Amino acid sequence: MKKATILILCAALFASVITGCGSEPKDTDQNGSSNTAGTSGDGSLDGSDSGSEEDPDADSDSGSEETLLSGLHHVEIEIDNYGTVALELDADTAPISVTNFVDLAKEGFYDGLTFHRIISGFMIQGGDPSGNGTGGSDKEIKGEFSSNGITNDIAHDRGVISMARSNDPDSASSQFFIMHQDSPHLDGNYAAFGHVTSGIEIVDQICENTPVQDDNGTVNADDQPVIKTIRVID
Repeated sequence: MKKATILILCAALFASVITGCGSEPKDTDQNGSSNTAGTSGDGSLDGSDSGSEEDPDADSDSGSEETLLSGLHHVEIEIDNYGTVALELDADTAPISVTNFVDLAKEGFYDGLTFHRIISGFMIQGGDPSGNGTGGSDKEIKGEFSSNGITNDIAHDRGVISMARSNDPDSASSQFFIMHQDSPHLDGNYAAFGHVTSGIEIVDQICENTPVQDDNGTVNADDQPVIKTIRVID
């Protein structure tokens, strides 16, 4: 009996050790990091903490090549009380960024979101469900820019649309920004993926009319221009 009791206790102890060895879940909360278009000065991110291209998570986030768009695509951003900004997106240059943006637009993800960061002479930034620069969709995508090992020759000139991100080069999600004026210090560090074809004067009006709270372009929730919808034309 003693021997049987000892064997049972040993088995129970072994089972408890195995149960306790399970891996802890990863923290996927994005609220601690702000996605940004950088600054209007020379403070561009250097991409020094870029991840390895062999990272399996990067492949699963960006989608397989078979699902990525190619060629030129057109969208319209309708902004409440301002009008419509039309853009042409270049999926040959930035297929991951364009596919992600188009998919979110088709889902209605952007409907009712806002431009929460506006810096006249630099850019307007929006597409954050949190409305403060910390939110995004349910996935992050690989950054398509040269400091992250991806060729992208779209310059951050007036009217160009690009993906916002945190310090992690592969942290872009839903937030985007449209250039108010040329900002070459962003080239090679952010994933530009298209340009405005009509309605750039609306970007001018937003920059002129929207009150901001600081030099970083923070806009109070009540003052944030609202994106009524983003329509995918083709």
